[in-house]
Amino acid sequence: MRSRIEKLGLIAVGLISGVFISLHFSAIAEKDTLAPLPIEELRAFSEVFGRIKSDYVEPVTDKKLITEAINGMLSGLDPHSAYLDAEGFKELQVGTQGEFGGLGIEVGMEDGLVKVISPIEDTPAFHAGVKSGDLIIKLDDTLVKGLALNDAVKRMRGKPGSKIVLTIVRKSEPKPLVISIVRAVIKVQSVKSKLAEPGYAFVRITQFQEHTGESLATALDTLSKQGDGNLKGIVLDLRNDPGGLLTAAVAVSAAFLPKDALVVYTEGRTEDAKMRLTSSPENYLRGNGSSDYLKNLPSVYKNLPMVVLVNGGSASASEIVAGALQDHKRAVIMGTQSFGKGSVQTILPLGNNTAIKLTTARYYTPSGRSIQAKGIVPDILVEDPSTSALDNTFRLREADLDRHLSNDRQEGDRNNETSKPAAPKTPLKGKEGESSKSENTEFGAKNDYQLNQALNLLKGMNILHGK
Repeated sequence: MRSRIEKLGLIAVGLISGVFISLHFSAIAEKDTLAPLPIEELRAFSEVFGRIKSDYVEPVTDKKLITEAINGMLSGLDPHSAYLDAEGFKELQVGTQGEFGGLGIEVGMEDGLVKVISPIEDTPAFHAGVKSGDLIIKLDDTLVKGLALNDAVKRMRGKPGSKIVLTIVRKSEPKPLVISIVRAVIKVQSVKSKLAEPGYAFVRITQFQEHTGESLATALDTLSKQGDGNLKGIVLDLRNDPGGLLTAAVAVSAAFLPKDALVVYTEGRTEDAKMRLTSSPENYLRGNGSSDYLKNLPSVYKNLPMVVLVNGGSASASEIVAGALQDHKRAVIMGTQSFGKGSVQTILPLGNNTAIKLTTARYYTPSGRSIQAKGIVPDILVEDPSTSALDNTFRLREADLDRHLSNDRQEGDRNNETSKPAAPKTPLKGKEGESSKSENTEFGAKNDYQLNQALNLLKGMNILHGK
């Protein structure tokens, strides 16, 4: 028996060593230098591998063990690194194009359970009342504890029209909530726009996708025509936008910034992870043959008084845009402190149509601020009265996620004051007896308090400018 275990262990050591060597230690070594193999750790791995193969109550395939080992390596790094099997890799590619099947929520893993980062607007989960910070403990009759994040996501996805029951723990509720949701084909409209009032444009970005830049350019051109060329201000709504593609964030920023203005820069351990992205076409166009959709954008948008709305559900690409516009003093940031995801994930394809999503860099705003685990602090703090004070206090943020990447800029950063949102001087409260679900489900609703405050600010700016 012992010789059999040793034989299996040697096979495992050879396999893992081969994987390490084939990867060239790109993340931990210099370009032409290989670090020595961690022999003791590999020996421990081989012993565990052998014991499972020989002693586990049921036979386990080598493929399953190696796949789970890869999952463990990546999930143990940070909440955003993950192994994507063929199905997961395909779903990721489809999702960035703006159409996929499921419930419509951005999720992460925390202590072995699924936490909602943000529901995506106009999706089944959004309309069912799922909120940022909700902890999903059961999917139908299956306990989430112990499931890998990819497995949990697979269970939430399914045939459009089929039903799934989520059991959710919400810190503002004394008992778990049971929410039944009907799956649908999620077609996310990335950009929505309207004239909130005569002369005042309102643009909402729900997610940063492959065609967000083009959609924004079309929306802005339409708004300019609707306003007869007499626009007085614009509100850019990034609330509950979980992020998306980096190039889309650069495109959105470029629509409002001067040419060649720095939008974001990244720093990592490899040369590929070090980038400086400006508001130039080569940094947001998807291919060399693509035409610049921002080239003929009305020039008014470069100087039009502007307010950007953010909240705890604004993450990643949303924070890049807000940070760039804030640093260049192009817009007033209003709302509540953002999520704080300041890391870059790179999709590294492997064989058999699989890939790994690996955190390869931190990103920084033009002035050098890192918002990782901190978030963007708004210039004007405005709470949403339709959200209870308890919801705001316990809202999930990057800093709450297990194994989150640390912030490497600890001094001289306005966002390092706290990882929790600053409390307003006069906390705003919702109406007594109000539903726990936000009333602001309609785009540009009349009762959207934060939007109304943004419009009031723009009107005040115009009065001052006139004087």
